[in-house]
Amino acid sequence: MLTQEENQLVTQVGTGTPVGNLMRRYWLPALLSNELPTSDCPPVRVKILGEDLVAFRDSNGNVGLLEEYCPHRLASLFLGRNEEAGLRCVYHGWKFDVSGQCVDMPSEPAESNFKSRIRLTSYPVIEAGGIVWTYMGPTEHKPPLPDFEWMRAAESNVFVSRTLEYANYLQTIEGGVDTAHISFLHNNNLADRRSLSRRDLAPRLEVERTDYGFRYAGIRDAGEDGTYVRVYQFVMPFHQMRPAQAAVAGDTGTVPQVRGHMWVPIDDYSTWVYNWTYAADPARPLTPQIIADYEAGAGRGAGHDVGNVRTATRENDWLIDREVQRTKTFTGIPGLNTQDLAVQESMGSIVPRWRERLGSTDLAVITLRQIFLDSARNLEGGIEPPGLDPATYRDVRSADLVIPKGTRWQDEAAEALIARA
Repeated sequence: MLTQEENQLVTQVGTGTPVGNLMRRYWLPALLSNELPTSDCPPVRVKILGEDLVAFRDSNGNVGLLEEYCPHRLASLFLGRNEEAGLRCVYHGWKFDVSGQCVDMPSEPAESNFKSRIRLTSYPVIEAGGIVWTYMGPTEHKPPLPDFEWMRAAESNVFVSRTLEYANYLQTIEGGVDTAHISFLHNNNLADRRSLSRRDLAPRLEVERTDYGFRYAGIRDAGEDGTYVRVYQFVMPFHQMRPAQAAVAGDTGTVPQVRGHMWVPIDDYSTWVYNWTYAADPARPLTPQIIADYEAGAGRGAGHDVGNVRTATRENDWLIDREVQRTKTFTGIPGLNTQDLAVQESMGSIVPRWRERLGSTDLAVITLRQIFLDSARNLEGGIEPPGLDPATYRDVRSADLVIPKGTRWQDEAAEALIARA
């Protein structure tokens, strides 16, 4: 439980706020590369940490990320013409290159050098893993680009999508690090007593802080099969690696996958959720059907969320079906991630955490909050935050396994927690 003052500190991400300053010390996903598919394609609005920006891919294939509003009369450059290696404002023709420099000002006399004195805020970008990453912090503190296992994999083995969530970034991450809820919220077959996550509804949590954030294990009694352990990784400021559920006797083989999310603050009240899945076996890439099934199971893709447009929202009660809830699934809400969105958005845009009553299975949530509070306060005191150095996390992954009773998960899962790529 946080105080009102702590809750305000840890949920505000705007310019000059403690967590806003913290977030700006990391590379942030700005958009998917395929949202700028070709040179001179239409620009895209981008909002991160409360800043209104516009992204475009110029004639040479380079991506620019600029403040959205033309400095002349503040018209939106989203309306601009993307042409001849620059983005030209449609109001008076002022044109800007990917560095933000004004390179043409046709509304001024030909002899004027006014354009040389006009430059928009522009943030550096790098494309990697199908994502356009940007750094919005002090130049002298720019860290190396993130180096996750899925970012090093072949393009055929990785898929990334993103979803708009109408909630503060912190409650979206809290949903991701809460392992107890899978036994309830994601119970999509009330008749299934065989699932490992539903044999023991009260997992024991163990959390270990690391140089990059923390790792944590949900430990469940799996009866005669042993002990069921789900080990997650959380890398600051918003990266999660989560395991797929372990197989039990009689299950058919599937493409082994490692999955995760990145929860990127748009502003204090909304978040971009980046969803990635990685086929860990190089010889068994993700097929279009595997991707389609994955997206459909999450409540995204064809017939669900398409082009970053939500179909299930508060306005239609997240498409809850009370008859399905009564007879088939725990929630009656279709799609795993839609179920997450529903409960998180139902709390309101920002959770009043001082009203909560937390239990033993909330240990990872408590740790997450403390890391953000510590990191934001330490940064104000000149102490660098965790997770800036990719070397601290590049070789880790999540794991999901059944181990013999009485053994330590740290020992039994040691090999499974090592990245392969």
